[in-house]
Amino acid sequence: MSRFGVALVVGWAAALWLAVGVPLGPAAQLVLKDGRVLRGKLAPTPSLGQVLRGPTSEDSTQLKLIWFVDDNLRRTFVSKRQIQRVIPDDGGEVLERFRIRQRARRGGPAVVSIRAILYTDPFDEYGRRYFTMLTGKGAVNVVEGITELTPVWAKVEGITHVRDMRMATSSIPSKTLDKILRRQIDPRNPEHRVKIARFYLQGGWYEQAKAELESILEDFPNDAELQEQLTPEIRRIAQMDARRKLRELELRADAGQHMLVRQLLAKFPSEGVAGEILQAVREMARQYQEYDAQGKKILERIDQLVAAIEDPAVREEVAPVRDEIFSQLGINTLERMAAFRQLADDPSLMAEEKLALAISGWLVGSNTATPKLPVALSLYRVRHLVRQYLTAGEPISRAEILEKMRSEEGAVPSLVAQLVAHMMPPQETPPQEKPGYYELEVPGLGPAPPVRYVVQLPPEYDPYRRYPTILTLHGAGTTPELQVDWWAGAWQDSGVRLGQASRHGYIVIAPRWAEKHQTEFRYSAREHAAVLDCLRDACRRFAIDTDRVFLSGHSMGGNAAWDLALAHPDLWAGVIPIVATADKYCTFYWRNAKLVPYYFVCGELDGNAMAENASQFDRYLRLGYNVTVVQYIGRGHEHFSDEILRLFDWMNRFRRDFWPREFLAVSMRPWDNFFWWVELSGFPPRTMVDPIDWPPPAGRRPVKTEAKLTVSGGMQVSTGAGQATVWLAPDIVDFGQPVSIVVNGRRANAGRAIEPDLETLLEDVRTRADRQHPFWAKITTTTGRGVVPRSAARR
Repeated sequence: MSRFGVALVVGWAAALWLAVGVPLGPAAQLVLKDGRVLRGKLAPTPSLGQVLRGPTSEDSTQLKLIWFVDDNLRRTFVSKRQIQRVIPDDGGEVLERFRIRQRARRGGPAVVSIRAILYTDPFDEYGRRYFTMLTGKGAVNVVEGITELTPVWAKVEGITHVRDMRMATSSIPSKTLDKILRRQIDPRNPEHRVKIARFYLQGGWYEQAKAELESILEDFPNDAELQEQLTPEIRRIAQMDARRKLRELELRADAGQHMLVRQLLAKFPSEGVAGEILQAVREMARQYQEYDAQGKKILERIDQLVAAIEDPAVREEVAPVRDEIFSQLGINTLERMAAFRQLADDPSLMAEEKLALAISGWLVGSNTATPKLPVALSLYRVRHLVRQYLTAGEPISRAEILEKMRSEEGAVPSLVAQLVAHMMPPQETPPQEKPGYYELEVPGLGPAPPVRYVVQLPPEYDPYRRYPTILTLHGAGTTPELQVDWWAGAWQDSGVRLGQASRHGYIVIAPRWAEKHQTEFRYSAREHAAVLDCLRDACRRFAIDTDRVFLSGHSMGGNAAWDLALAHPDLWAGVIPIVATADKYCTFYWRNAKLVPYYFVCGELDGNAMAENASQFDRYLRLGYNVTVVQYIGRGHEHFSDEILRLFDWMNRFRRDFWPREFLAVSMRPWDNFFWWVELSGFPPRTMVDPIDWPPPAGRRPVKTEAKLTVSGGMQVSTGAGQATVWLAPDIVDFGQPVSIVVNGRRANAGRAIEPDLETLLEDVRTRADRQHPFWAKITTTTGRGVVPRSAARR
């Protein structure tokens, strides 16, 4: 190491020991089964309660099935069963640390609970700020200052009150951060300046690190040793920055932002960049050129084939679909033409057969493409009728459309299922004032007023691409618009948002689900309908990947997200309740969390919330559920934008499993009645509790439903409800073979093969709005238990 200590290797430092109720172990990396890696000091614990209050004699006899990682910013709790392996930390390079002198309060009034932050000033160049918080004694004004800065976390202590909290350094605006750092050094001392460069490097701010080192060389041109040591470091940082830019290009390409990627590829720096990086950049550029060439060749070949058709009536019928392909073929739809591309020059096929492969591939995908032109053209007509059916409001109109459809050769369930999966969303929605931003509404439940919701589409939105989606619920005193800002970034004058949802290519939906001045979630049917109806309406309008819908909410909205996720677990790829509290039905519905990943974000000083939630968290984690609980040190009831990068890393790893081979679910409200492929009605009154009648009478228990797919291709359902509808699709049954459906030990069908039904499929798509997983048939039966309803109402 030289006198300047400029070996700027990016490393990770072990966190300091913090005063928690469990002794922390050595620093390590916790590798989870979902691929995430958590770094920090590790400790096992039998319960979150032990971490909050300290160990008791009872804890010593309990199994330690929960592990947590303390990285000096937050504590992350996971189930031991979700851990793949533990890698001891080799020490690495200690993070740069700036200690900032503040008049931190060591005694006197202390911040022990923060119910809400009412107002916050930005930090000034001295690392101080004013903020107003709501406590049990009302609004309190506090002055606090940053006393310690690392590239990962900042320690903030109270000046007027005793307080110790942590925040992500990345949440401090870059200009403010730089001013604070400059206040801590002597600019005439190159060692101090190198310390700032190393700080930026370890935080991943490569451009700032490189600029600082270059500035040092300019300010000390006669220091030969310094020039010799920093010059190679500058080159190395340039390589690291180039790799970061390459990873960003790959991320944006995965998000479907191909125009942006093309622009950035054209501007990618080449001077001083390693050969393997430039090769990867050239390969990406070549791939785009290949896409362009493939598209051009496909269109040219289609025109040649159309010209070869002798019958003018057939050419006229082909023209509309030919024009559609020419106007809409792109990177996201090229794969539909795979069968056509493979056989376009096959001499054994006639021109009409090749053209049929192109048309049908465009409509139903390459795997279902047919060489029969009459069938392909029928599919085009059927798609038009399907769109009419899905948007028709009256049953009589739908019946007339269905009758027309049945006369078409392509109107069979297997092909219609592919049509709805590959078509654009059926409900046309004209653009509004802001590009990609929509203000919409759906009817309220019964006499309730309409529910307004807002949608932000990602950059370069393509209705033929499926987009992961965040359904976010606002808290008391906030708005859907602020929820969109939190996830996608604030609206810019340039007409874009620069937040993480935009960057990762997510659609954001934010309903105005609560009534005006509502301060508590009420666990009601109206609230459930307000959220779910907005989601279904958005699915009819936009290209939402229904296997990647994530439900989230802040505060009261987090409470709603927790309850909705447990009540309707088949809808979500994952759930993110932020500063939420478990109450009422959540304490009974814990079994419903088994098949859905959860990510809870909490504050250590958020009143009594952690203690209230601890029993539910303990239950999930001890049972091995895929649940992550994050507790920020010294923080209260906040929005926690610090966690957003880790949230996207988590979401990007999950997809919904819509076809579990077995599941168990419980119900205590009549509208909590649809679980994956089983729909229920006729619940025994003694098991139901209306939210206005809470708490339930002593001994009241929810209805339990268990279902599984048998190894012989059948289905078994056990339920306390009076009627069950078993929904069927080729993903879970073979329609060509006899299917045995047994409900409560009684056969629900005759054991014969079940015929797919076109009307059942279309009605399912119309009502559930899930075009990726339509049901093709259903069997409804009484169960011998509960109450036999006059009719089963769809959720």
